[in-house]
Parts: sequence; C-alpha cells; structure tokens
Amino acid sequence: MFVVNIKEMNYFTIENLEITDAGAEGKAVGKHEGLTVFVPYAVPGDVVDVQVFKKKKGYAESYITAIKKPSADRIQPECQHFGLCGGCKWQILTYEKQLYYKQKQVFDNFKHLGKFDFPEISPIIGSEKQYFYRNKLEFTFSSLRWLDEEDKQRQEAGEKIVTDGLGFHIPGKFDKVLDIQKCYLQADPANDIRLSIKQFAMEHQIPFFNVRLHEGVLRNLVIRSSSTGELMVIVVMTELNEKTRSLLQFVAERFPEITSLLYCINTKFNDSITDLEMVTFKGNSFMMEQMEDLKFKVGPVSFYQTNNPQAYNLYKTAREFAQIGKDDVVYDLYTGSGTIANFVARQAKLVVGIEYVDEAIVNAKENSKINGIDNTRFFAGDMAKVFTPEFIKANGTPDIVITDPPRAGMHEKVIDQLLAIAPKRIVYVSCNPATQARDLTLLCRDYKVTRVQPVDMFPHTQHVENVVLLERIG
Repeated sequence: MFVVNIKEMNYFTIENLEITDAGAEGKAVGKHEGLTVFVPYAVPGDVVDVQVFKKKKGYAESYITAIKKPSADRIQPECQHFGLCGGCKWQILTYEKQLYYKQKQVFDNFKHLGKFDFPEISPIIGSEKQYFYRNKLEFTFSSLRWLDEEDKQRQEAGEKIVTDGLGFHIPGKFDKVLDIQKCYLQADPANDIRLSIKQFAMEHQIPFFNVRLHEGVLRNLVIRSSSTGELMVIVVMTELNEKTRSLLQFVAERFPEITSLLYCINTKFNDSITDLEMVTFKGNSFMMEQMEDLKFKVGPVSFYQTNNPQAYNLYKTAREFAQIGKDDVVYDLYTGSGTIANFVARQAKLVVGIEYVDEAIVNAKENSKINGIDNTRFFAGDMAKVFTPEFIKANGTPDIVITDPPRAGMHEKVIDQLLAIAPKRIVYVSCNPATQARDLTLLCRDYKVTRVQPVDMFPHTQHVENVVLLERIG
C-alpha cells in the first residue's frame, strides 16, 4: 500500500494510535508520547497500529500495519490503484470531511504561520464533480514498470513477466511506473486512448523508455480535453520512425474525436517538453476553451486550470473581490496565458499582465485578440525584475492588483513593490495557504485581510486554492 525504503528503517511499533487530524501531503496525524506521528492512508477517527520507519525530533513517519477501529468517515476507495498510485490519497475520506479539512488547512496556516488578523473564512466552494474532473493528465511509458508481490514471485519462479507499463510514477521512485488500468481523474475516452496506445505499442514492439539506461522510443503521453468538447493527444518519443508513425496513424483512425494529435521528439535527460517543437500530426495545434462568453486558445504546453467548473468559480471569486471600476488600472501578476486578465478586462480601464513564460504571453495576447479585447498589455520576464518602478511608470500605477503566484509564493521584492505602489485592493489567489500566510504577514503592514474564500480544485487530494482580499489601511 505505502512504499517504504527498507534501508531507511529505524522502526518500532505503536499500537492503538488514534488518528486525530489530517496533515500535510495528504497524511493523517496522531499523537504518541509527545511525538507527532504522520500516517499515510489513515483517516481522522481511525484507531490503528503503525510501524514507525523514521523518527526525528518531535515527529515520526509511519505506515499502517492494522486498522483496529475504522473511522465513521472512512469509505471504500473507487480506484483499484489506490495506495500505490501517488494521487487521490483522500479517496478513503468522505467528500464532506475532505472539504472540512481543506477549510481547516487554510485556517490553521493563517493562525499558526501568519501574523495578521483575518475575518471568518467563507465556506469552501466544493467541486460538483469528485471524479473525472481533470482536463489534463500526463502518463509515462516505462520498460521498468512496478512489479507487485505476485509479479515478483512469478519472476523468481522463472516465468517471463511483461515489464512494460504506461501510467504514473510510483512516489519516491524515479524509475518505476505503475501501470494504470483505469484512472478516475479524466473522463472518457481518456482511459481507452491510453490502453489502446499501450496495446498497439506492445503488439508492434515499439520500445518503452528506460530512464536508467536512457534508451527506448516512447516516453510520455499527454491527454487534454476541453469544456467545448475538443480533445488533444500528445505523444512524446525519442524518434519518429516507421513504427511510431504507424502508432500515430492508428490513434488518428481509432479515435476520430481527437481534434489535435501532436507529437514531439525528446532526447533530453528530463521529461520537460515546454522547450520542444510540437508537430501536428492531425487536426489543430491547439484547443479552444470557453468561460462565460470568452474563448481561450490552449496550446499543447499552455497552462490552464485543470478543473474547468472550479476554475470558473475561482475566477468569479477573484473578480468579485477585486470590485473593478471602469476607470481602474489592474495588474495581473503571474498571469499565465492571461485567463484572469482577459476575464476581468471588460470591467477595467486597462489590465497589465506579467508572466515568466514567453509562450504563455503569446497566448495571452492572442486570447485578447480572439475576444476583441483591446485594453490589455502583456509582458514576459522574471517578476522580481520586470515589476519595477520604471515598469510601473511606463504602464501606470495600478488601482487593483490580482496576484496568482506559484506554490512558492511571491518574491520579497515583489511584495516590497506592492507596498511601495499601494494599490487600493490586492486579490491574492494561492494554491498554497502556507506561503500565502507568509506573504500576507508582510503585506498586512499596510493592508487588512477582509475576505477569505477557499475553493476545492482537486477532490481526493489535500490541495486547496484560496482567494484573499486585502484592502489598504487608511
């Protein structure tokens, strides 16, 4: 169930440990003789026996050896891969309780990591779909699939075992891939596409990639779907040859609903494809997304929120908090492909977006053009270097700033600049309440947190998005 490196074990047993809370990284928490014990795949309310395999000052890492008394909130997971696959760790917890602990995560981070006052947190906006809600998944081909105990016994008995797999990396194992039969994250025909590609590749002896030896042909498979019904498939390979071309042709014929079938050649020592040329084998080189009456062009490496309905709820919340007037200049920091910037542009005099990725800015400009929006400006570059007094002088002092940084939060120079230009409102969208609490502590020198709204983008995981409104004091 939980993969443990035996070599790291310095273990002892704790019996009848009561699980009292949900902690970081999807792990549950219990207390034992002053020690905080982290337990994967446990549910608050469980009473369990655990094996501790790592002990540090004040805390320990463990895994379950027996469930003595299951929690009333424990449910049966849907997925057959639960426990080995690294995702969806909260499938064993009722969705009502998932939302409770996500909201609690925001409160706990603000209370214990932040040094600022905040109002009562609004009830978290739950996801209408708890399964098949993602619009993008990436799978890995591997000639070193994860072997379960039955596979290993058969292998040791001299039986030949198929070691090719297509799925997700086993947590903590860079070279091992769990072969996925059915994933509950993305709607049909995603599962059928993955399984059909795997079967064709194995029947036609197209080598799966071996990351240890850096050899093989098929490396990754990306499947993206849109709310408009479009479907994009990207096959990442080390070479285009007769066999891989026949694979692409098979996919095109077997799944005529694919509107964008692309491939790219990756011979690097990493799986990143953002810097690679995308070649269109069939259909368009992009998909179209829609939100309200706005259309967004999504390329193969473009960022777009992976839960469409919840992305809409997130952006609506940000727009509502911003309270944009027709004479307001708005800055959208970490704008990505300009989704938020374009989403709020019609309420503003001017929207200025800044983003690190060049291609994202190209997409942002194109999305403005597609929607007939002419009051946006987009700039690419490192936020701490672009967002300077000179830049603000050239583009106008913002009345409102919307910021949606990566998990690491904002650079301190960016926070200093926000404090210097003193917009009347800042809307801070975050996927990490811990770094958000750190940044809010600095901003609350001159601002007050007046609204807090969590949004659940990723059911069955511990992750939570959070939108905060800050209003200038005085």
